[in-house]
Amino acid sequence: MKTIIDILYEDEHMVVVNKPALMLSIPDRFDPEKPNLHHWLEQHLGRQIWVVHRLDRETSGAICFAKTEDAHRHLSQQFENREVEKIYLALVDGSPHPAAGVIDKPIAHSLSQPGKMVVNAKGKPAVTEYKVIESFKAFSLVEADIKTGRTHQVRVHMQSIGHPLAIDPLYGKRAFLMLSQIKRQAYKLSKEEDERPLMSRHALHAQQLRLQHPTTGDVIQVEASLPKDFKAVVQQLRKWG
Repeated sequence: MKTIIDILYEDEHMVVVNKPALMLSIPDRFDPEKPNLHHWLEQHLGRQIWVVHRLDRETSGAICFAKTEDAHRHLSQQFENREVEKIYLALVDGSPHPAAGVIDKPIAHSLSQPGKMVVNAKGKPAVTEYKVIESFKAFSLVEADIKTGRTHQVRVHMQSIGHPLAIDPLYGKRAFLMLSQIKRQAYKLSKEEDERPLMSRHALHAQQLRLQHPTTGDVIQVEASLPKDFKAVVQQLRKWG
């Protein structure tokens, strides 16, 4: 089956796409042949592409790549200097209070659990501005504007205030979300049926990216639409949650 990826912006200097969930941003260190967005773009565009930043494998949404070394240098510098606006949509457990705020907590690698990040005073500075944009009985849809680009930043910061992602086995309570968890008593399943998860990856989507064009200096702003699984969960929450 041919992979179709939505290109949000493209010119001779850069390209921004809506990354599908469960696709790697860059080649895997141990298995470079695993499907990844970097290779897909090079094959699709028939040219060399430079990596500017990354999204976790399970995270969907807007991600930028450069088409020239000069563009790569300029765009990378913007990310390094925190000049890029990156806004995520996250479905979290519970209702954050206050409904809007700033999480300013340094993040470091966990010493006890490889691959996990933790809030630690000796970590690198990390700042996330958040606001609840929609509330449900057991969950909230949160907009997270990350001012720094630390590994797992939104996931770690939301967990640190007691509201981890609704789906996140590393930092939260569950690895998937079922319709029965949303409908509760209203959910009915026949004996012959097996319930399948509505969504079984991190409830996180990189919705907006705002940066300067590497040659013209113009502001480029893109918005990545929610993928089907995330959209389905939100629709069910609006109906039952």
